Amino acid sequence: MHTLWKGAISFGLVHVPVKMFAATEDKDISMRYIHKECGTPISYVRKCKSCDREIDWEEITKGYEYEPGHFVLFEKDELESLSSEVNKEIKIMDFVDLEDIDPIYFQKTYYLSPGDTGSNAYNLLLESIKQTGKIGIATVSIRSKSSLAAIRIINNCIAMETIFYPDEIRSTSQVPNLPENASINEKELDMAKMLIEQLSGPFEPDKYSDNYRSALMDAIQQKIAGQEVRVAPEQPKTNVIDLMAALQASLDAVKPKETKPKAPKGRGKKAKETVS
Repeated sequence: MHTLWKGAISFGLVHVPVKMFAATEDKDISMRYIHKECGTPISYVRKCKSCDREIDWEEITKGYEYEPGHFVLFEKDELESLSSEVNKEIKIMDFVDLEDIDPIYFQKTYYLSPGDTGSNAYNLLLESIKQTGKIGIATVSIRSKSSLAAIRIINNCIAMETIFYPDEIRSTSQVPNLPENASINEKELDMAKMLIEQLSGPFEPDKYSDNYRSALMDAIQQKIAGQEVRVAPEQPKTNVIDLMAALQASLDAVKPKETKPKAPKGRGKKAKETVS
């Protein structure tokens, strides 16, 4: 795996040199924009509207628009001096229980391996987190982006989950049309809970797959092979008016099928003789 970042985890006066690796990968199929007339990929050009010419990266800086058309400019070293990225430090401030963090806070997961030195400190932190069952809450800056992070253990590896700051989480009060004091039919509620129980089980990630990605790859291979791709139109779904009927149908669909008991040997033959 490619090393994304080098630095150290600090808790108290202990420093643990680490290397950072991406724990996940985006497997979306990438498509490019193509000029239909000649089949050439479309390129994007960095162009200044005022100077009417292409701009090299060396001529570009960052700016904040505080009023329409008015910017304050920052050089790269100015932004780096404001962040802790210069220190390359993942600073653990507190230890908490994982259950205390709502999943809405989590962003992206990274694996942390021991650095070139300090493997003893890495093992110490790993084992102490594992035995206490706690996770560390830290601050970190990656590519000038500051965020909170959760330090935890995944399969004997120290992992870091970047998490949002509280003011980055939108309040549910902004969501329109949320129910207030909604009345629930008790029979419907009982059936809904039964359906949840029927569908409940351990989380098995291997049973889930990206059906769209698989279908797209098949279509790509057919295009490459020169075959015509035809997709049947999806049938429109009708609105379910009877909620009880929908719940019952859902329950029937997930109930285990009952097997009919086998008839005792000789019974069917005897019955046949009696009828005749």
